Amino acid sequence: MFRTSFSIDFFARNVRCLAGLWLIFLMAGVANADEPEWTRYVGVRKLDIPDRTVQANAHGAVGDGQTLNTAAIQAAIDACAAQGGGKVVFDKGDYLTGSVFLKSNVQLHIGEGVRLLGSQRLEDYPEIHTRVAGVEMLWPAALVNVIGQRNAAVTGSGIIDGQGKPFWDAYWTLRKEYEPKKLRWIVDYDAKRPRTLLVDGCWDILIEDITFQRAGFWTVHILYSSYVTVDGITVQNNIGGHGPSTDGIDVDSSSWILVQNADIDCNDDNFCIKSGRDWDGLRINRPTEYVLIQNCISRRGGGLITFGSETSGGMRYIMARNLRAQGTKVGIRFKSARNRGGVVEDIYLRNITMDSVGVAVEITPNWNPSYSYSELPDGYDYRTLPNHWRVMLEPVVPAQRGIPTFKGIYIDQVNCRNARRAIFADGLAENPLQGFHFADVYIRAQEAGKIQHAKDWTFEKVTLEAADGKPLTMTNTDNVKL
Repeated sequence: MFRTSFSIDFFARNVRCLAGLWLIFLMAGVANADEPEWTRYVGVRKLDIPDRTVQANAHGAVGDGQTLNTAAIQAAIDACAAQGGGKVVFDKGDYLTGSVFLKSNVQLHIGEGVRLLGSQRLEDYPEIHTRVAGVEMLWPAALVNVIGQRNAAVTGSGIIDGQGKPFWDAYWTLRKEYEPKKLRWIVDYDAKRPRTLLVDGCWDILIEDITFQRAGFWTVHILYSSYVTVDGITVQNNIGGHGPSTDGIDVDSSSWILVQNADIDCNDDNFCIKSGRDWDGLRINRPTEYVLIQNCISRRGGGLITFGSETSGGMRYIMARNLRAQGTKVGIRFKSARNRGGVVEDIYLRNITMDSVGVAVEITPNWNPSYSYSELPDGYDYRTLPNHWRVMLEPVVPAQRGIPTFKGIYIDQVNCRNARRAIFADGLAENPLQGFHFADVYIRAQEAGKIQHAKDWTFEKVTLEAADGKPLTMTNTDNVKL
């Protein structure tokens, strides 16, 4: 039974969404039989938040934008949970805080006129054991954390502002120091930066309507979780600069996830599917599966919808539909590396429009070698290295286990204009890109691009218009029918 007003609104907007999708499918001529059965079961199964309100201000929270409210907000959450749950609310104002930890049966409601401002001091984010960028390690907690909980929510039309610029600047400073030392592969793990919202090891969690700004690192990270709904959020990470690795939504070794009605402007991948990196990801071997992403828009960012580069646990049964990219670097993106492994399969991408993107479709299983491959330069003693360095340096044995597989990918109803390149697909000689199927695709670009090391691809009603007049280049392909 839905017991709070936000749950009623959540139900209503999903009814409207489903009605709209049915109309879209009718217009597109898509029969109901084309709808995978599993898409009916993604997202929150049931949310039962008690009808009780706890005022954060009554526990000492001060909305002056200067007082550090970490303890007061946590006290309100704890008090609400101790009473059996309910809604934690705020008077209008700006609330500076470090990491807070949501509990089961509690809804953290950031209402209109309320801003949570992330502390700009790293010490206000205690280190926790977590996974970041595909590797388990000690890392600062997020601004808002939902860890090991169920039946909880973060909602409201207010703002959660990570105030991440000091963390962006620290990253660039460290990268300038590390790159001449041939340590590009470890920069992202040594430059510790807080995520904005982490959902880790949870069930039945709702994230709804919040505007997120200026994430220090990833914005919304769904990790090792099931039955999570992210609905109607806005991400604005390019305010006052362009933060590195400020992904929009990352779904990481999780299942039964629904993401919809999101508007994301960031400086890395907008909607991203992940499942672990290299030896550590293969050790855990947990896939991301049963994910539906629909009715969303990406603006600036690395990829409208990205699979990888952390593919070690595999990915399957994922549908992304009714998406729009406006000025995004890449539209549809698959990326991995030779030491990453994993199988990416049964992916359905449908009804996608793009305008002014760099590359419409990019597939790269040997992505960004300076970042993807860990090699210790001379002058370091392995015995004295930090633990996460040793994890990153652990080889994948046998090496064949690190070769990723992409197969069974279905891309249809795509309309792309003003791209720089239509397709860039550069597979591996030892494991070609298998079974990509394109139907009802129109791409207008400066150049058509290339396909290399691929087999068993099909094209039906596909038009590529290249301004330079050159055709799509195909080399080392087998049964690729254009």
